[in-house]
Amino acid sequence: MINGILAAEELLASRVAYTFRTYPKQITALIAAALLSAGTLAVASLGPDAADLPVQQVLEATAPLSFAEQSESLENFSFTLFRTDITRSSDTAEALLKRLGISDPAATAFVRGSSEARNALFARAGRTVTAEATQENQLKKLSARWIPDGDGGFKRFVIERTPVGFVALTERDTLTPGTRLASGVIRTSLFAATDDSRVPDAVASQLADIFAGDVDVRALRKGDRFAVVYETFEADGQALRSGRVLSAEFESGGKVHQAVWFQPQGQKGSYYRPNGDSLRKAYLSSPVEFSRVSSGFAMRMHPILNSWRQHNGIDFAAPTGTAVRSVGDGTVDFAGTQSGYGNIVIIKHRNNQQTAYAHLSRINVKAGESITQGQTIGAVGSTGWATGPHLHFEFRVNGEYQDPTSIAQEGGAPITASLRPAFERIAVGARTELAAAFSVIQASAD
Repeated sequence: MINGILAAEELLASRVAYTFRTYPKQITALIAAALLSAGTLAVASLGPDAADLPVQQVLEATAPLSFAEQSESLENFSFTLFRTDITRSSDTAEALLKRLGISDPAATAFVRGSSEARNALFARAGRTVTAEATQENQLKKLSARWIPDGDGGFKRFVIERTPVGFVALTERDTLTPGTRLASGVIRTSLFAATDDSRVPDAVASQLADIFAGDVDVRALRKGDRFAVVYETFEADGQALRSGRVLSAEFESGGKVHQAVWFQPQGQKGSYYRPNGDSLRKAYLSSPVEFSRVSSGFAMRMHPILNSWRQHNGIDFAAPTGTAVRSVGDGTVDFAGTQSGYGNIVIIKHRNNQQTAYAHLSRINVKAGESITQGQTIGAVGSTGWATGPHLHFEFRVNGEYQDPTSIAQEGGAPITASLRPAFERIAVGARTELAAAFSVIQASAD
């Protein structure tokens, strides 16, 4: 009987072993499935409780470096400090280098005594200057970059310390084109928001013009937001100038407005909505950037004649010298002086329409000259009957005065069928970039 039981057990064992050898993967899968279906398994530790184990303290003596070795290591360690600032109209060699953290009489004396350095650093305010200094605040290298007037490139001025003293070098180089993305949320005004987002004023002004027919930038509400992609022109990685807005988006009052710049080969470019409708207006909304309306198109007490009279235009308050631009394409009909208007430019547009720009401090155009929309024609002043610097702006149709706020109107045709595929490629890329710009706002909010 016992022999029979043993024989049966041996047979069962041999069959189990045969099964495992023959079907190893299948058996492993079945075991894994069983373990997973069984829920959480508790594994009991067979060792002693960790709290009952003895605590052993190990002490080991270390030999620190000697004071002389540590002192020598510190003396041999060096690093470079980088500081950047903007030149000011009141700058001197001492003032500029002090702001840059430089304490170096030899460097100060070199800048003060070099006409090349004085011309590069102090000829015009607003130039970005970068200094490289030792840990003792001794100047190693100072550089400035700027765009000369009427030049497509840039100048680079460098002062560098050498074993024999300081040397200076002025070079010309080409600007590198690029693009930048920016976005912001309105707290008080568009221009305050663009300042917070480090968007150049020229780009902010373009935004206001592009969406003039859709968004009143003077009536934006807190929480409205914008995104913009614009051109930059850089020198050694530093943006010296901004260019055209390539795409932009406004979300105002729950409505989304988008614009895409599109310029077919050999043709004039313009801004379009994503569906291909033109955003170009026959006239810009304002002849002066960054200004406020000080007097509207209405009856008022004349400030000089002291009598109630119809004010036949709009006055824009702005500092003397502020650029004045043509609000539309046209031809200069008159450029000169007219009694109470002082220095005035009158531009003739299509459909017997005219715009007039008065009290100018200077005139940049002449009669008969063709003018494009946005072109600078003069500067704000106080010539003629003016109590202070401002621009008096008029809009006339067939010689009759009209309210200038009524002139912004559609002026462009939609994308043609033949250009639609090329435009769609640009529009798709623009939407992707604007979404990326808006994601920065969302990330900051989160």
